Amino acid sequence: MTEAREWHKSSYSNGNNASCVEVAEGQTVLVRDTQNRTLGHLEYSADAWAAFLRDVKDGHL
Repeated sequence: MTEAREWHKSSYSNGNNASCVEVAEGQTVLVRDTQNRTLGHLEYSADAWAAFLRDVKDGHL
């Protein structure tokens, strides 16, 4: 059975709705483009997502 996910707008998205990223957190983290939801999502381990956010916050990306 597929885990139900609650999607939310990423706090890293800017205020422009045309440039939003949505995230669903759980055992894995799902990421999708708000404007193209039907195209699917990318899936990351929780550790990989946390490392990505750290790098963004620290200005490495």
